[in-house]
Amino acid sequence: MHALIYIVWLIGQVIMAAWTLFKDTVTGSKNIDPCVVHYPLRIHSDFLITAFAASITATPGTLSLTLHYHNEQRFLYVHAVAGADPQAVVKDLAHMEEMLSPRVKDIPLDWSAVSVEKPAPAPKWEDN
Repeated sequence: MHALIYIVWLIGQVIMAAWTLFKDTVTGSKNIDPCVVHYPLRIHSDFLITAFAASITATPGTLSLTLHYHNEQRFLYVHAVAGADPQAVVKDLAHMEEMLSPRVKDIPLDWSAVSVEKPAPAPKWEDN
């Protein structure tokens, strides 16, 4: 039953994000200010991490980049197009993680482990 609730919630998030991204693109909004968030995961199973990363990528304006391990902590690197307020991006990621796995609501997010690359790094091209 929880999976169905999550899927319906996620579809709503995708629709809202698509509308917001469309509106921001058309109006030239200052919300389009990319950043990369290094998000410390509270979920642990490979299935949930995959579902979380897929949910992020399915949501317009966000993209899961990579899973990184540091001192037994897993981080998901997430590119957010609307990164003008990185703290809001992190709060949205935490909320999505809690919707996917309600058990993590009891685990506080380690804000000291969160880091943000802003502006998002430009690609490095090799000379041929």
